[in-house]
Amino acid sequence: MDTGGDRAHDMGAGAGDGGAERSVELVYRPTTQDLAEALRARARHTGSGRFQRWLLLSAGLLITSISGLALFAKGPLDASRLLFPCAGLLMLALAFYGPQLTARAMGGLLARMGETRAVVGDAGLRVTTADSETRIAWALQPTYVETPATFVMLSADKRSVAMTVLPKRGVADPADLERLRAILDRNLRRR
Repeated sequence: MDTGGDRAHDMGAGAGDGGAERSVELVYRPTTQDLAEALRARARHTGSGRFQRWLLLSAGLLITSISGLALFAKGPLDASRLLFPCAGLLMLALAFYGPQLTARAMGGLLARMGETRAVVGDAGLRVTTADSETRIAWALQPTYVETPATFVMLSADKRSVAMTVLPKRGVADPADLERLRAILDRNLRRR
């Protein structure tokens, strides 16, 4: 519900109702850095993300090592002998830079979102962009991760495919960060 105030939206109970706090509004423009940080957090805090990174690192090191030794074998150096070391190096690069590359690939979409407003309250979350408005109930994204610059809400599915990124720079007052953290802690499980 939009009450018309700049920062005083209330999506749930009021500040005096049973310990619930007033909602918190964030206003920001999403960036590739926000998304990359969220993707790194998701990779660190989900089993599938950790497995994917381990697989890329292991396969990259193994392929690079074995094929690197083959480069020193006798015979002409042709493209086929360079293919496997390059594939191994690519896997290693993806293990370290995959989230940043994914975020950069989505840069155009982030730019089109324009100014984003997120209102977080005990009833859930409402995110409004230039072209859309979405309401997210706590049950849809029941966990969250806090990073240095963001709060990342994660879905409950095996790979935590759905996520919502709330950049800390979007709050108007530093005290809102503590209120936001309290709302998230009250309604979600911290990873």
